[in-house]
This record gives sequence, C-alpha cells and structure tokens, in this order.
Amino acid sequence: MAPQKLPLSDPNWWSNFQQLLDANNEWPVHYLFKFIVPKAGLSELEALFSDHSIDVKASSKGNYLSLTMHIRVENSDEVVAIYRAAGEVEGVIAL
Repeated sequence: MAPQKLPLSDPNWWSNFQQLLDANNEWPVHYLFKFIVPKAGLSELEALFSDHSIDVKASSKGNYLSLTMHIRVENSDEVVAIYRAAGEVEGVIAL
C-alpha cells in the first residue's frame, strides 16, 4: 500500500477499505499499523497508542518519525477507528 493521507471525509473509501479488511483477515488478528509523522506530532500519535508497544525510528534528518505497532484487533471496525483517530494528527501519513 502506497503512503497516503487518510481520506477522513470520504465514506466510500472507508467502506471499501473495511470490505477489503474483512475479505483478507480472519478476526481477531494482530494487525500491523505503520505511520509517518512530523517530529512535532509524535506525542499526539503516541498518546493514541499508549497501551501498546511502539517502535519509533527517525528519518535520516530527524524531521520525521516512523511508528510501527502490532495491535490485536477484534474486527475491521477497530482497524478503521484506529486509522480515523490517527488521521486527525497533523501531517500523519499511513503506510
């Protein structure tokens, strides 16, 4: 999946995404979430995942950070909710 800003206001995109999730996963599953965020947005994104282990790596210049989390989710609704919440962080890109 190519990096993209999340289309928070497009209900058709979310519906299609959720259908793909359901077609390709057997719930519950440990889902891999990856985000890139400007350094200034790190604390806000970390707060969303405070109950989970987060692997953080800085870009070569240190301006951006890559966050990787493996989170056990019960269904596609949880995956969508996590992406929607992360999409509210300024400058976040989902991978």
